[in-house]
Amino acid sequence: MKTEQIQKKNAGRKSFSTAVILIAVVLALFFFYTEHYYHADRTAKMALRSDDHAAVTSSQTGILFDGPGTEALLIFYPGGKIEEKAYAPLLRQLAENGMDVFLVRMPFRLAVFGANKANEVLEETADYEKICLGGHSLGGAMAANYAAEHAEELDGLVLLAAYATKPLPDDLAVLSVYGSEDGVLNRENYEKDRANLPDDAQELVIEGGNHAQFGSYGQQEGDGEAAILPEMQWDRTAEAILEFFELK
Repeated sequence: MKTEQIQKKNAGRKSFSTAVILIAVVLALFFFYTEHYYHADRTAKMALRSDDHAAVTSSQTGILFDGPGTEALLIFYPGGKIEEKAYAPLLRQLAENGMDVFLVRMPFRLAVFGANKANEVLEETADYEKICLGGHSLGGAMAANYAAEHAEELDGLVLLAAYATKPLPDDLAVLSVYGSEDGVLNRENYEKDRANLPDDAQELVIEGGNHAQFGSYGQQEGDGEAAILPEMQWDRTAEAILEFFELK
């Protein structure tokens, strides 16, 4: 009887030890995966400086690009495994031209762990007449998920190289933008999930643009080669967003 009890205890210890080892391995792989990400380049870091055109302030939640406009705010979710600062050139351009932007910091640089971060931003920021949500790639998909559940709190949604996996209400203004040379965006899923967008959703295809040039972090694995400069892609994207929300 004692032998059986000892054997059971030993078996239990071995199972526990195996479980601990497996958990440790999974955690190690997860942290290895998340710590290999795309870094903001010098151009992006330069765009984080405050000047007479836009004030840039940082908090635990993210980075606020505060320009001369007081009417509209865009809450922006960055793409997966991309340093949020990489979007500074595009977002600064929006702020300088009338649309303030709050760039959200995501846990582990993955928006799947912070899909509801917009709630924190709304608690931190001043009142605006228009509150819009947007994001790039994975960030755009998570922004769309949030919009599907909180449409009454938003005046619009901007998808950059992203698609909505949940149905969005018909009265939500949606703008979808992607580059013609994008090699990362899953076009099959993009076309399939068009059905989740409102009937009057607008789409812009930037000729010569690719996936990575919505930010400023260099070439992304699997992406197509852009036929235009990053500055041109930022210009066209910012112009489309400002026009869509009638800020230009």
